[in-house]
Amino acid sequence: MQKTVVSIGEILWDVFPEGKKAGGSSMNVALNLHKQGINSQFISAIGDDVNGKELIEFLASNNFPTNLIQVSALPTSTVQVKLDEQQQATYTIVEPVAWDAIEISEEAITAVKNADAFVYCSLTCRNEKSKNTILNLISYAKLKVFDINLREPFYTIATLKQLLAAADILKVNEHELAYLKNELNLSGNTDEQLLKQLSLLFSIQIICLTVGEKGAYVLHDDFFHHHKGYVIKVADTVGAGDSFLATFVASYLKGYPMDTILDRACKVGAFVASQIGANPAYGDEVFN
Repeated sequence: MQKTVVSIGEILWDVFPEGKKAGGSSMNVALNLHKQGINSQFISAIGDDVNGKELIEFLASNNFPTNLIQVSALPTSTVQVKLDEQQQATYTIVEPVAWDAIEISEEAITAVKNADAFVYCSLTCRNEKSKNTILNLISYAKLKVFDINLREPFYTIATLKQLLAAADILKVNEHELAYLKNELNLSGNTDEQLLKQLSLLFSIQIICLTVGEKGAYVLHDDFFHHHKGYVIKVADTVGAGDSFLATFVASYLKGYPMDTILDRACKVGAFVASQIGANPAYGDEVFN
């Protein structure tokens, strides 16, 4: 039986020096779930403008449903992307934009109630309107997946605590873990100790830690899994973590063993990092 995942968050244009590409971490997750045979639905908002219409056209061209994407009086989001010498991305995120004002709706509530999992992130909570919508929808979710996705200066530890307390599955990178260690006064000296403390503090079932080219770790049932990652030539890192998370969630819902889930997620994350932009096309061949 096909699994259903609802994601909520940003939809936008990543503006590179050479042109714009459709993106937003939440939309990237939703699209990657769709590519992997999940019934993927996405709650967000666009402006009543050319950029918004083009994003809807982009999703439609990928056979992705757009019925949960609202039209706002605010403009469609754009993000200026700069790449350093290692092709690591930094982002200038304009505000306010349409996804800052996502409304709660009966259609969204029904979608989350009926889904196998609900994916949310901290960036979408920078504005009270969207934050309250997310906190409302979390209460209806069966399995809650938190992609912490810290983007300065758009987070506070108070909001993160709320979002962490709701999570069943958490994805965090090494820089975000260091921030949480400092803000939450975690005493562990190793990644494993820190993840175990986080798990106990917020009753999180599964924590996935990505460490760039060094691969990823997962804490699950008090067991610490590691994958060393795949060596690739990096085109840019935009969307790599999003594709990793989507693959992790899709593979988990399909019932794969944890080591296989981690391998599949690392494979797709590496492939996306080897391509330009957040949403390169791929099929099942990426897992071979």
